Amino acid sequence: MKKPHVTAITNYIVIILCCLVTAFCDAQTSDLARIEYTYVPQTNSDNSINRFRTFINFPIELGWDGHYLVPGVEYRNFDLDIKDPVPFDIDDLGKFQLFRASLGYSFKLKNEWRFAAKLGAEVASNFSESKIHNNDINFTGAVYMIKDKTGDGYAKPSRLIVGLNYSTNAGRPFPLPILNYYKKFAPSWSYSLGSPKTNLKYELNDKSAVQAFITLDGFYSNIQNNRDVFDEDGSTRSASNISMTSVLGGVGYEYAFTKHLLYYGYFGHTFYHEIRLRDTDRNTLYHLNEENTFYFRTGIKFKI
Repeated sequence: MKKPHVTAITNYIVIILCCLVTAFCDAQTSDLARIEYTYVPQTNSDNSINRFRTFINFPIELGWDGHYLVPGVEYRNFDLDIKDPVPFDIDDLGKFQLFRASLGYSFKLKNEWRFAAKLGAEVASNFSESKIHNNDINFTGAVYMIKDKTGDGYAKPSRLIVGLNYSTNAGRPFPLPILNYYKKFAPSWSYSLGSPKTNLKYELNDKSAVQAFITLDGFYSNIQNNRDVFDEDGSTRSASNISMTSVLGGVGYEYAFTKHLLYYGYFGHTFYHEIRLRDTDRNTLYHLNEENTFYFRTGIKFKI
């Protein structure tokens, strides 16, 4: 039987998939641009987290069939409102910013497979000195193989993504695996299994959809002017970076204003949640918060 034709639109979707899959991104997204706000109140605490994120990716078709370059840029603003007493100076620890640039490349293989690679550089810091330090800069790299069966002609569309992702901010000398499988198993039902997100989605109509999900979220930044953390015995240790790691589950809603412009909102609760200060060897010096908490994320995205 003749294989279904893969349209240019489908190619674009796969290209964006290749370039947006990271350790803390939605593995099944086909977004070209997004503006997003996240709010995380802290349980049994007056502390809170507010995060603003925006990005844009623009695929460029090269002069031969199935080859694409995808440059992209991203900005994140992470506000950490610390009101609880802590054993360190909180001046200049309220706002962290991230600037990221990336470049992806992808081409088609045989039997519906596609190869992709991505390189990126980012600056993440509290910028207390209003300039960039070497420790503010991190690099990322990833390779992917994707088998895509979501074009016209497939009764039950599916997609398999396997790959490796490496980042210098993770403190590990080896890359992390990424595995995600998507399938639409009924006219209104689909699911995605794997890392970093697993979900079950139901389409209410041609404009609205709901889903249940489990996903990862996180944040990492360098701290300019390292912060002294005071122990109970009076000794001090120097914190050079801050990170947040969360595993959470919840429900989400999407509404399509047009075919390509959507609103989304996600409400959930963490199963694992920690914010910690660490030294240059990645040793934890202080846990700012380890209690599970509520989580809310909303935004507008433009997709293919």
